[in-house]
Amino acid sequence: MSEASEVSVAAEAGRIAVRKTYKLYIGGAFPRSESGRSYEVRASDGGFLANAALASRKDARDAVVAARKAFAGWSAATAYNRGQVLYRVAELLEGRRAQFADEVRLAAGLSAAAALAEVDAAVDRWVWYAGWSDKIAQVRGGSNPVAGPYFNFSVPEPSGVVAVLAPQDSTLLGLVSVIAPAVVSGNTAVVVASERYPLPAVTLSEVLATSDVPGGVVNVLTGRVAEVAPWLASHMDVNAIDLAGAPGALADDLAVAAAENLKRVVRLPAGDWSAEPGLERMFGFLETKTVWHPMGV
Repeated sequence: MSEASEVSVAAEAGRIAVRKTYKLYIGGAFPRSESGRSYEVRASDGGFLANAALASRKDARDAVVAARKAFAGWSAATAYNRGQVLYRVAELLEGRRAQFADEVRLAAGLSAAAALAEVDAAVDRWVWYAGWSDKIAQVRGGSNPVAGPYFNFSVPEPSGVVAVLAPQDSTLLGLVSVIAPAVVSGNTAVVVASERYPLPAVTLSEVLATSDVPGGVVNVLTGRVAEVAPWLASHMDVNAIDLAGAPGALADDLAVAAAENLKRVVRLPAGDWSAEPGLERMFGFLETKTVWHPMGV
C-alpha cells in the first residue's frame, strides 16, 4: 500500500494521519537540531513520510562530547557485560520488527516479505556482533615469544570515539552493520544516518534509548553527509572514522582531514550488506597494546 493509500484509509476511518518531525539522538536524549532545520523524508513512491532534523556543526560537536563522556564507562565494562547489553538491543529490535519492516518497505519500495527479511537479517547481524564481544581478545590478542624472563602480551583496546557514516543505499541492515562493529569492542559512536533512509536510524535510536546501552554510547545525527561529515573528520577528539556512507570524492577529502590527528580510517569496498560481514570492520577500530611483565620465580 502506498503512503497516499494509507492516508486515504486513515481519512475513511475518520482519523487524521499523524505526521512526525523527528529529532536527533545525542547523549541519551532527543534534542532538536541546533539549527532548527529539517527536511522531508519521502517514500519510494514519492509520498511524504516524515520530517527529519538537519544536523549542524554544533550538533556534531555536541554528539562528540556525549560520546567522549560515555567512553570511559563503556570501555571499562567487561566484554561479557557489553555483549549482554547489546544482545538486549537485539531483543528490542525483534519486538519492533513490524515497525521496522514497515519503514523499510515504504522507504525502499520493497515487498512486505522482502522488508521483513531485511529486518530479520539486521537483528541476526546485531546478535552476531554481540556474540563477538568476549571473543575479540582471543582472536586479536595473544602471548608473544620473547628472549628473556618476561611475559609479553598483545591486548586489543578500543580506539575511542568513532564517527560512523551509515551507507546511503541501505535502510536498516547496512546501518546495523556499521554501528555494531564500532561499539562492541568498547568504542562509542557518532552516527550520521543515511540522508535518504533516516527513519530506521531514528527508530533504532528509540530502541537504544529504552535499552541498557548507556546514553552517549551511540549518538545519531540525521541530515546531509556532505555537510556534517567534514566536521567529524577534522574533529580533534574523534579517534576513528568509517567512510561507508561517503561517496568517492568526499571520502578522499574526509580521509585527508582525518590525517590531521592520525584518526583510524576504515574504508572498505562497497558491497552487498547481506553478505557475511567478516571481522575486518570490527578490527579496524581496535588498537593493540603490548604489555611486558617479569616472570615469577
